Amino acid sequence: MRVTMLLCDSAQVAEGKLYILGGGWSLTGPDPTPSALALKLEVDWHEADQPHHWELFLEDADGHPVTVPGPEGAQPVEVRGDFQVGRPPGIPQGSPVDLPLAVNVGPLPLAPGTRYSWRLVVDGHGSDDWAVSFTTRPPAEPAG
Repeated sequence: MRVTMLLCDSAQVAEGKLYILGGGWSLTGPDPTPSALALKLEVDWHEADQPHHWELFLEDADGHPVTVPGPEGAQPVEVRGDFQVGRPPGIPQGSPVDLPLAVNVGPLPLAPGTRYSWRLVVDGHGSDDWAVSFTTRPPAEPAG
């Protein structure tokens, strides 16, 4: 499986295509703002017509899970889902099958001046390439 990941302001999938608004950034904040991940998975031919499970984990620069306050205390920032792709008629045998995914995330209270990464895992497996990183700006200096 091959994966392409892009940070953006907003994303959606329609008719098998990704629609991306404000894509390609790696610097945000320092105030919490909504964001999204646009993902394109190229599912190998032999992995089509099978159920798959994906997970996205937000981690700090040391690879530790990022947590945010929740109703039951601190909760890790994670997103999960399932997918299954069919082999479209007319594509040559052995061709990968595209799967676009859009994951929109509400404003997160992240520490200013800090590096973070979203890491993708599919069916319990990941790759160093299946991550996208960003940095939050330092706090603004008070006007004075």
